[in-house]
Amino acid sequence: MTYIIQGTRDDFEVVIGLEVHAQVTSKAKLFSGAATAFGAEPNTQVSLVDAAMPGMLPTINAECIRQGVRTGLALGAEINKFSVFDRKNYFYADLPQGYQISQFKHPIVGEGTITINKKDGTSKDIDVERIHLEQDAGKSMHDQHPQMTYVDLNRSGVALMEIVSKPDMASPEEAGLYVGKLRTILRYIGSCDGNMEQGSMRADVNVSVRRAGEPLGTRCEIKNVNSIRFVRQAIEIEARRQVDIIEDGGHIDQETRLFDPVKGETRSMRSKEEAHDYRYFPDPDLLPVEFDDDFIAAARESLPELPDAKHHRFVSDFGISDYNAGVLVAEKESSDFFEELIAALVDASGKKASAVAAKAANWVMGDLFGALNKAGKTLSDCPVSPAQGAELLGLIEDGTISGRTAKDVFEIMFETGDSAEKIVEEKGLKQVSDTGAIEKIIDDLLVANPAQVQQYRDGKVKMIGFFVGQVMKATGGQANPAIVNQLLKPKLDG
Repeated sequence: MTYIIQGTRDDFEVVIGLEVHAQVTSKAKLFSGAATAFGAEPNTQVSLVDAAMPGMLPTINAECIRQGVRTGLALGAEINKFSVFDRKNYFYADLPQGYQISQFKHPIVGEGTITINKKDGTSKDIDVERIHLEQDAGKSMHDQHPQMTYVDLNRSGVALMEIVSKPDMASPEEAGLYVGKLRTILRYIGSCDGNMEQGSMRADVNVSVRRAGEPLGTRCEIKNVNSIRFVRQAIEIEARRQVDIIEDGGHIDQETRLFDPVKGETRSMRSKEEAHDYRYFPDPDLLPVEFDDDFIAAARESLPELPDAKHHRFVSDFGISDYNAGVLVAEKESSDFFEELIAALVDASGKKASAVAAKAANWVMGDLFGALNKAGKTLSDCPVSPAQGAELLGLIEDGTISGRTAKDVFEIMFETGDSAEKIVEEKGLKQVSDTGAIEKIIDDLLVANPAQVQQYRDGKVKMIGFFVGQVMKATGGQANPAIVNQLLKPKLDG
């Protein structure tokens, strides 16, 4: 389905490419031993190398190289056994060296692919052009003083992977799905924590528009967009801005812009530099990076099962729907929780995984996710374990409690961390499955309600619901509904 920019005289297409900066999971920076923990006091995690003191030489962090290779492998990309670090020259107050150590002509990772799954059921391959490693700059702090800008160098030298897509995306939806899928992969393999709100993953969004069938238009780059929602909004707003200019007879200037989500606009930051403006050249303090096939093989061996493979296995082995599998594998924590829940259910019941998976998926996506969202929690701090969830579902399956009662029990479990069996026992919530007791209640109700019995026998079959409700009321909601219906219908028909 073609994305249409609303309110235009002509049909315009939007062309989108993304440069995602992902902070590498590493305890030290790319070229120094300084710490990388988030939230430290300003300028407390800065080595002499990060501060660009004279005579200080960078030393490559091997773990950052390994994580870059692992990321490339996870994207099915070409791994370059020879790569070079270059100096990218520009001058900001928060860039102490006056240049950034990055990679240009010889990146560590070449072309790869990310497959996105769209709402209309189709999928699309988005090509990744390259992944290169580079050091982050510091941070200018404009809100600390009315007349001065402060600089925090804690981030200076932190390792980043710049993951550059080809301009293959044609709508805000596709761009949002791409960032979401990339984030999922990075979090699965542990090469980046993907916390966009903390700045450890952010996107530069390149947007251009053109009339259908025309050559590519002039692109503008929107810097440092830090959420998937903002990526989509920024594209919609920038595409609309460019179309308005073109339809008014103007032309688009290639520039770097900032997105203001409060005002709902993009605004000019500076003219867009070309590669030659940065005066790239190989860093004379760093040798080229070279490694062998064994290094790549070890990195490949360290990869877990990736989201697409897990999605396929959940559908084929567990028999759950494609949609449910997509939701469950979107985060590694949710897929791990679900698999542990299935394993516990199989151990307890002796049934096959495919026999319990559908109900387990519905409980995780309904009751569990709902409770977590309401409480503002994640699965990492969930008070209910997979084993406890399996115990609760087991009590429903064997008829000890009804599905409705299970919701009440789960609420208490979530608040207290107590087991389902303990709560059911202490609060006397077991279903009444004694056929003799239920049958006596039914007999008394039929005698007490002859008019309703006659209505049922005259063809008003929905009256059975009245009697079921009366039985449940008489038992405090604890009668087993299956047994109630099994005993009630023959007596009404009688």
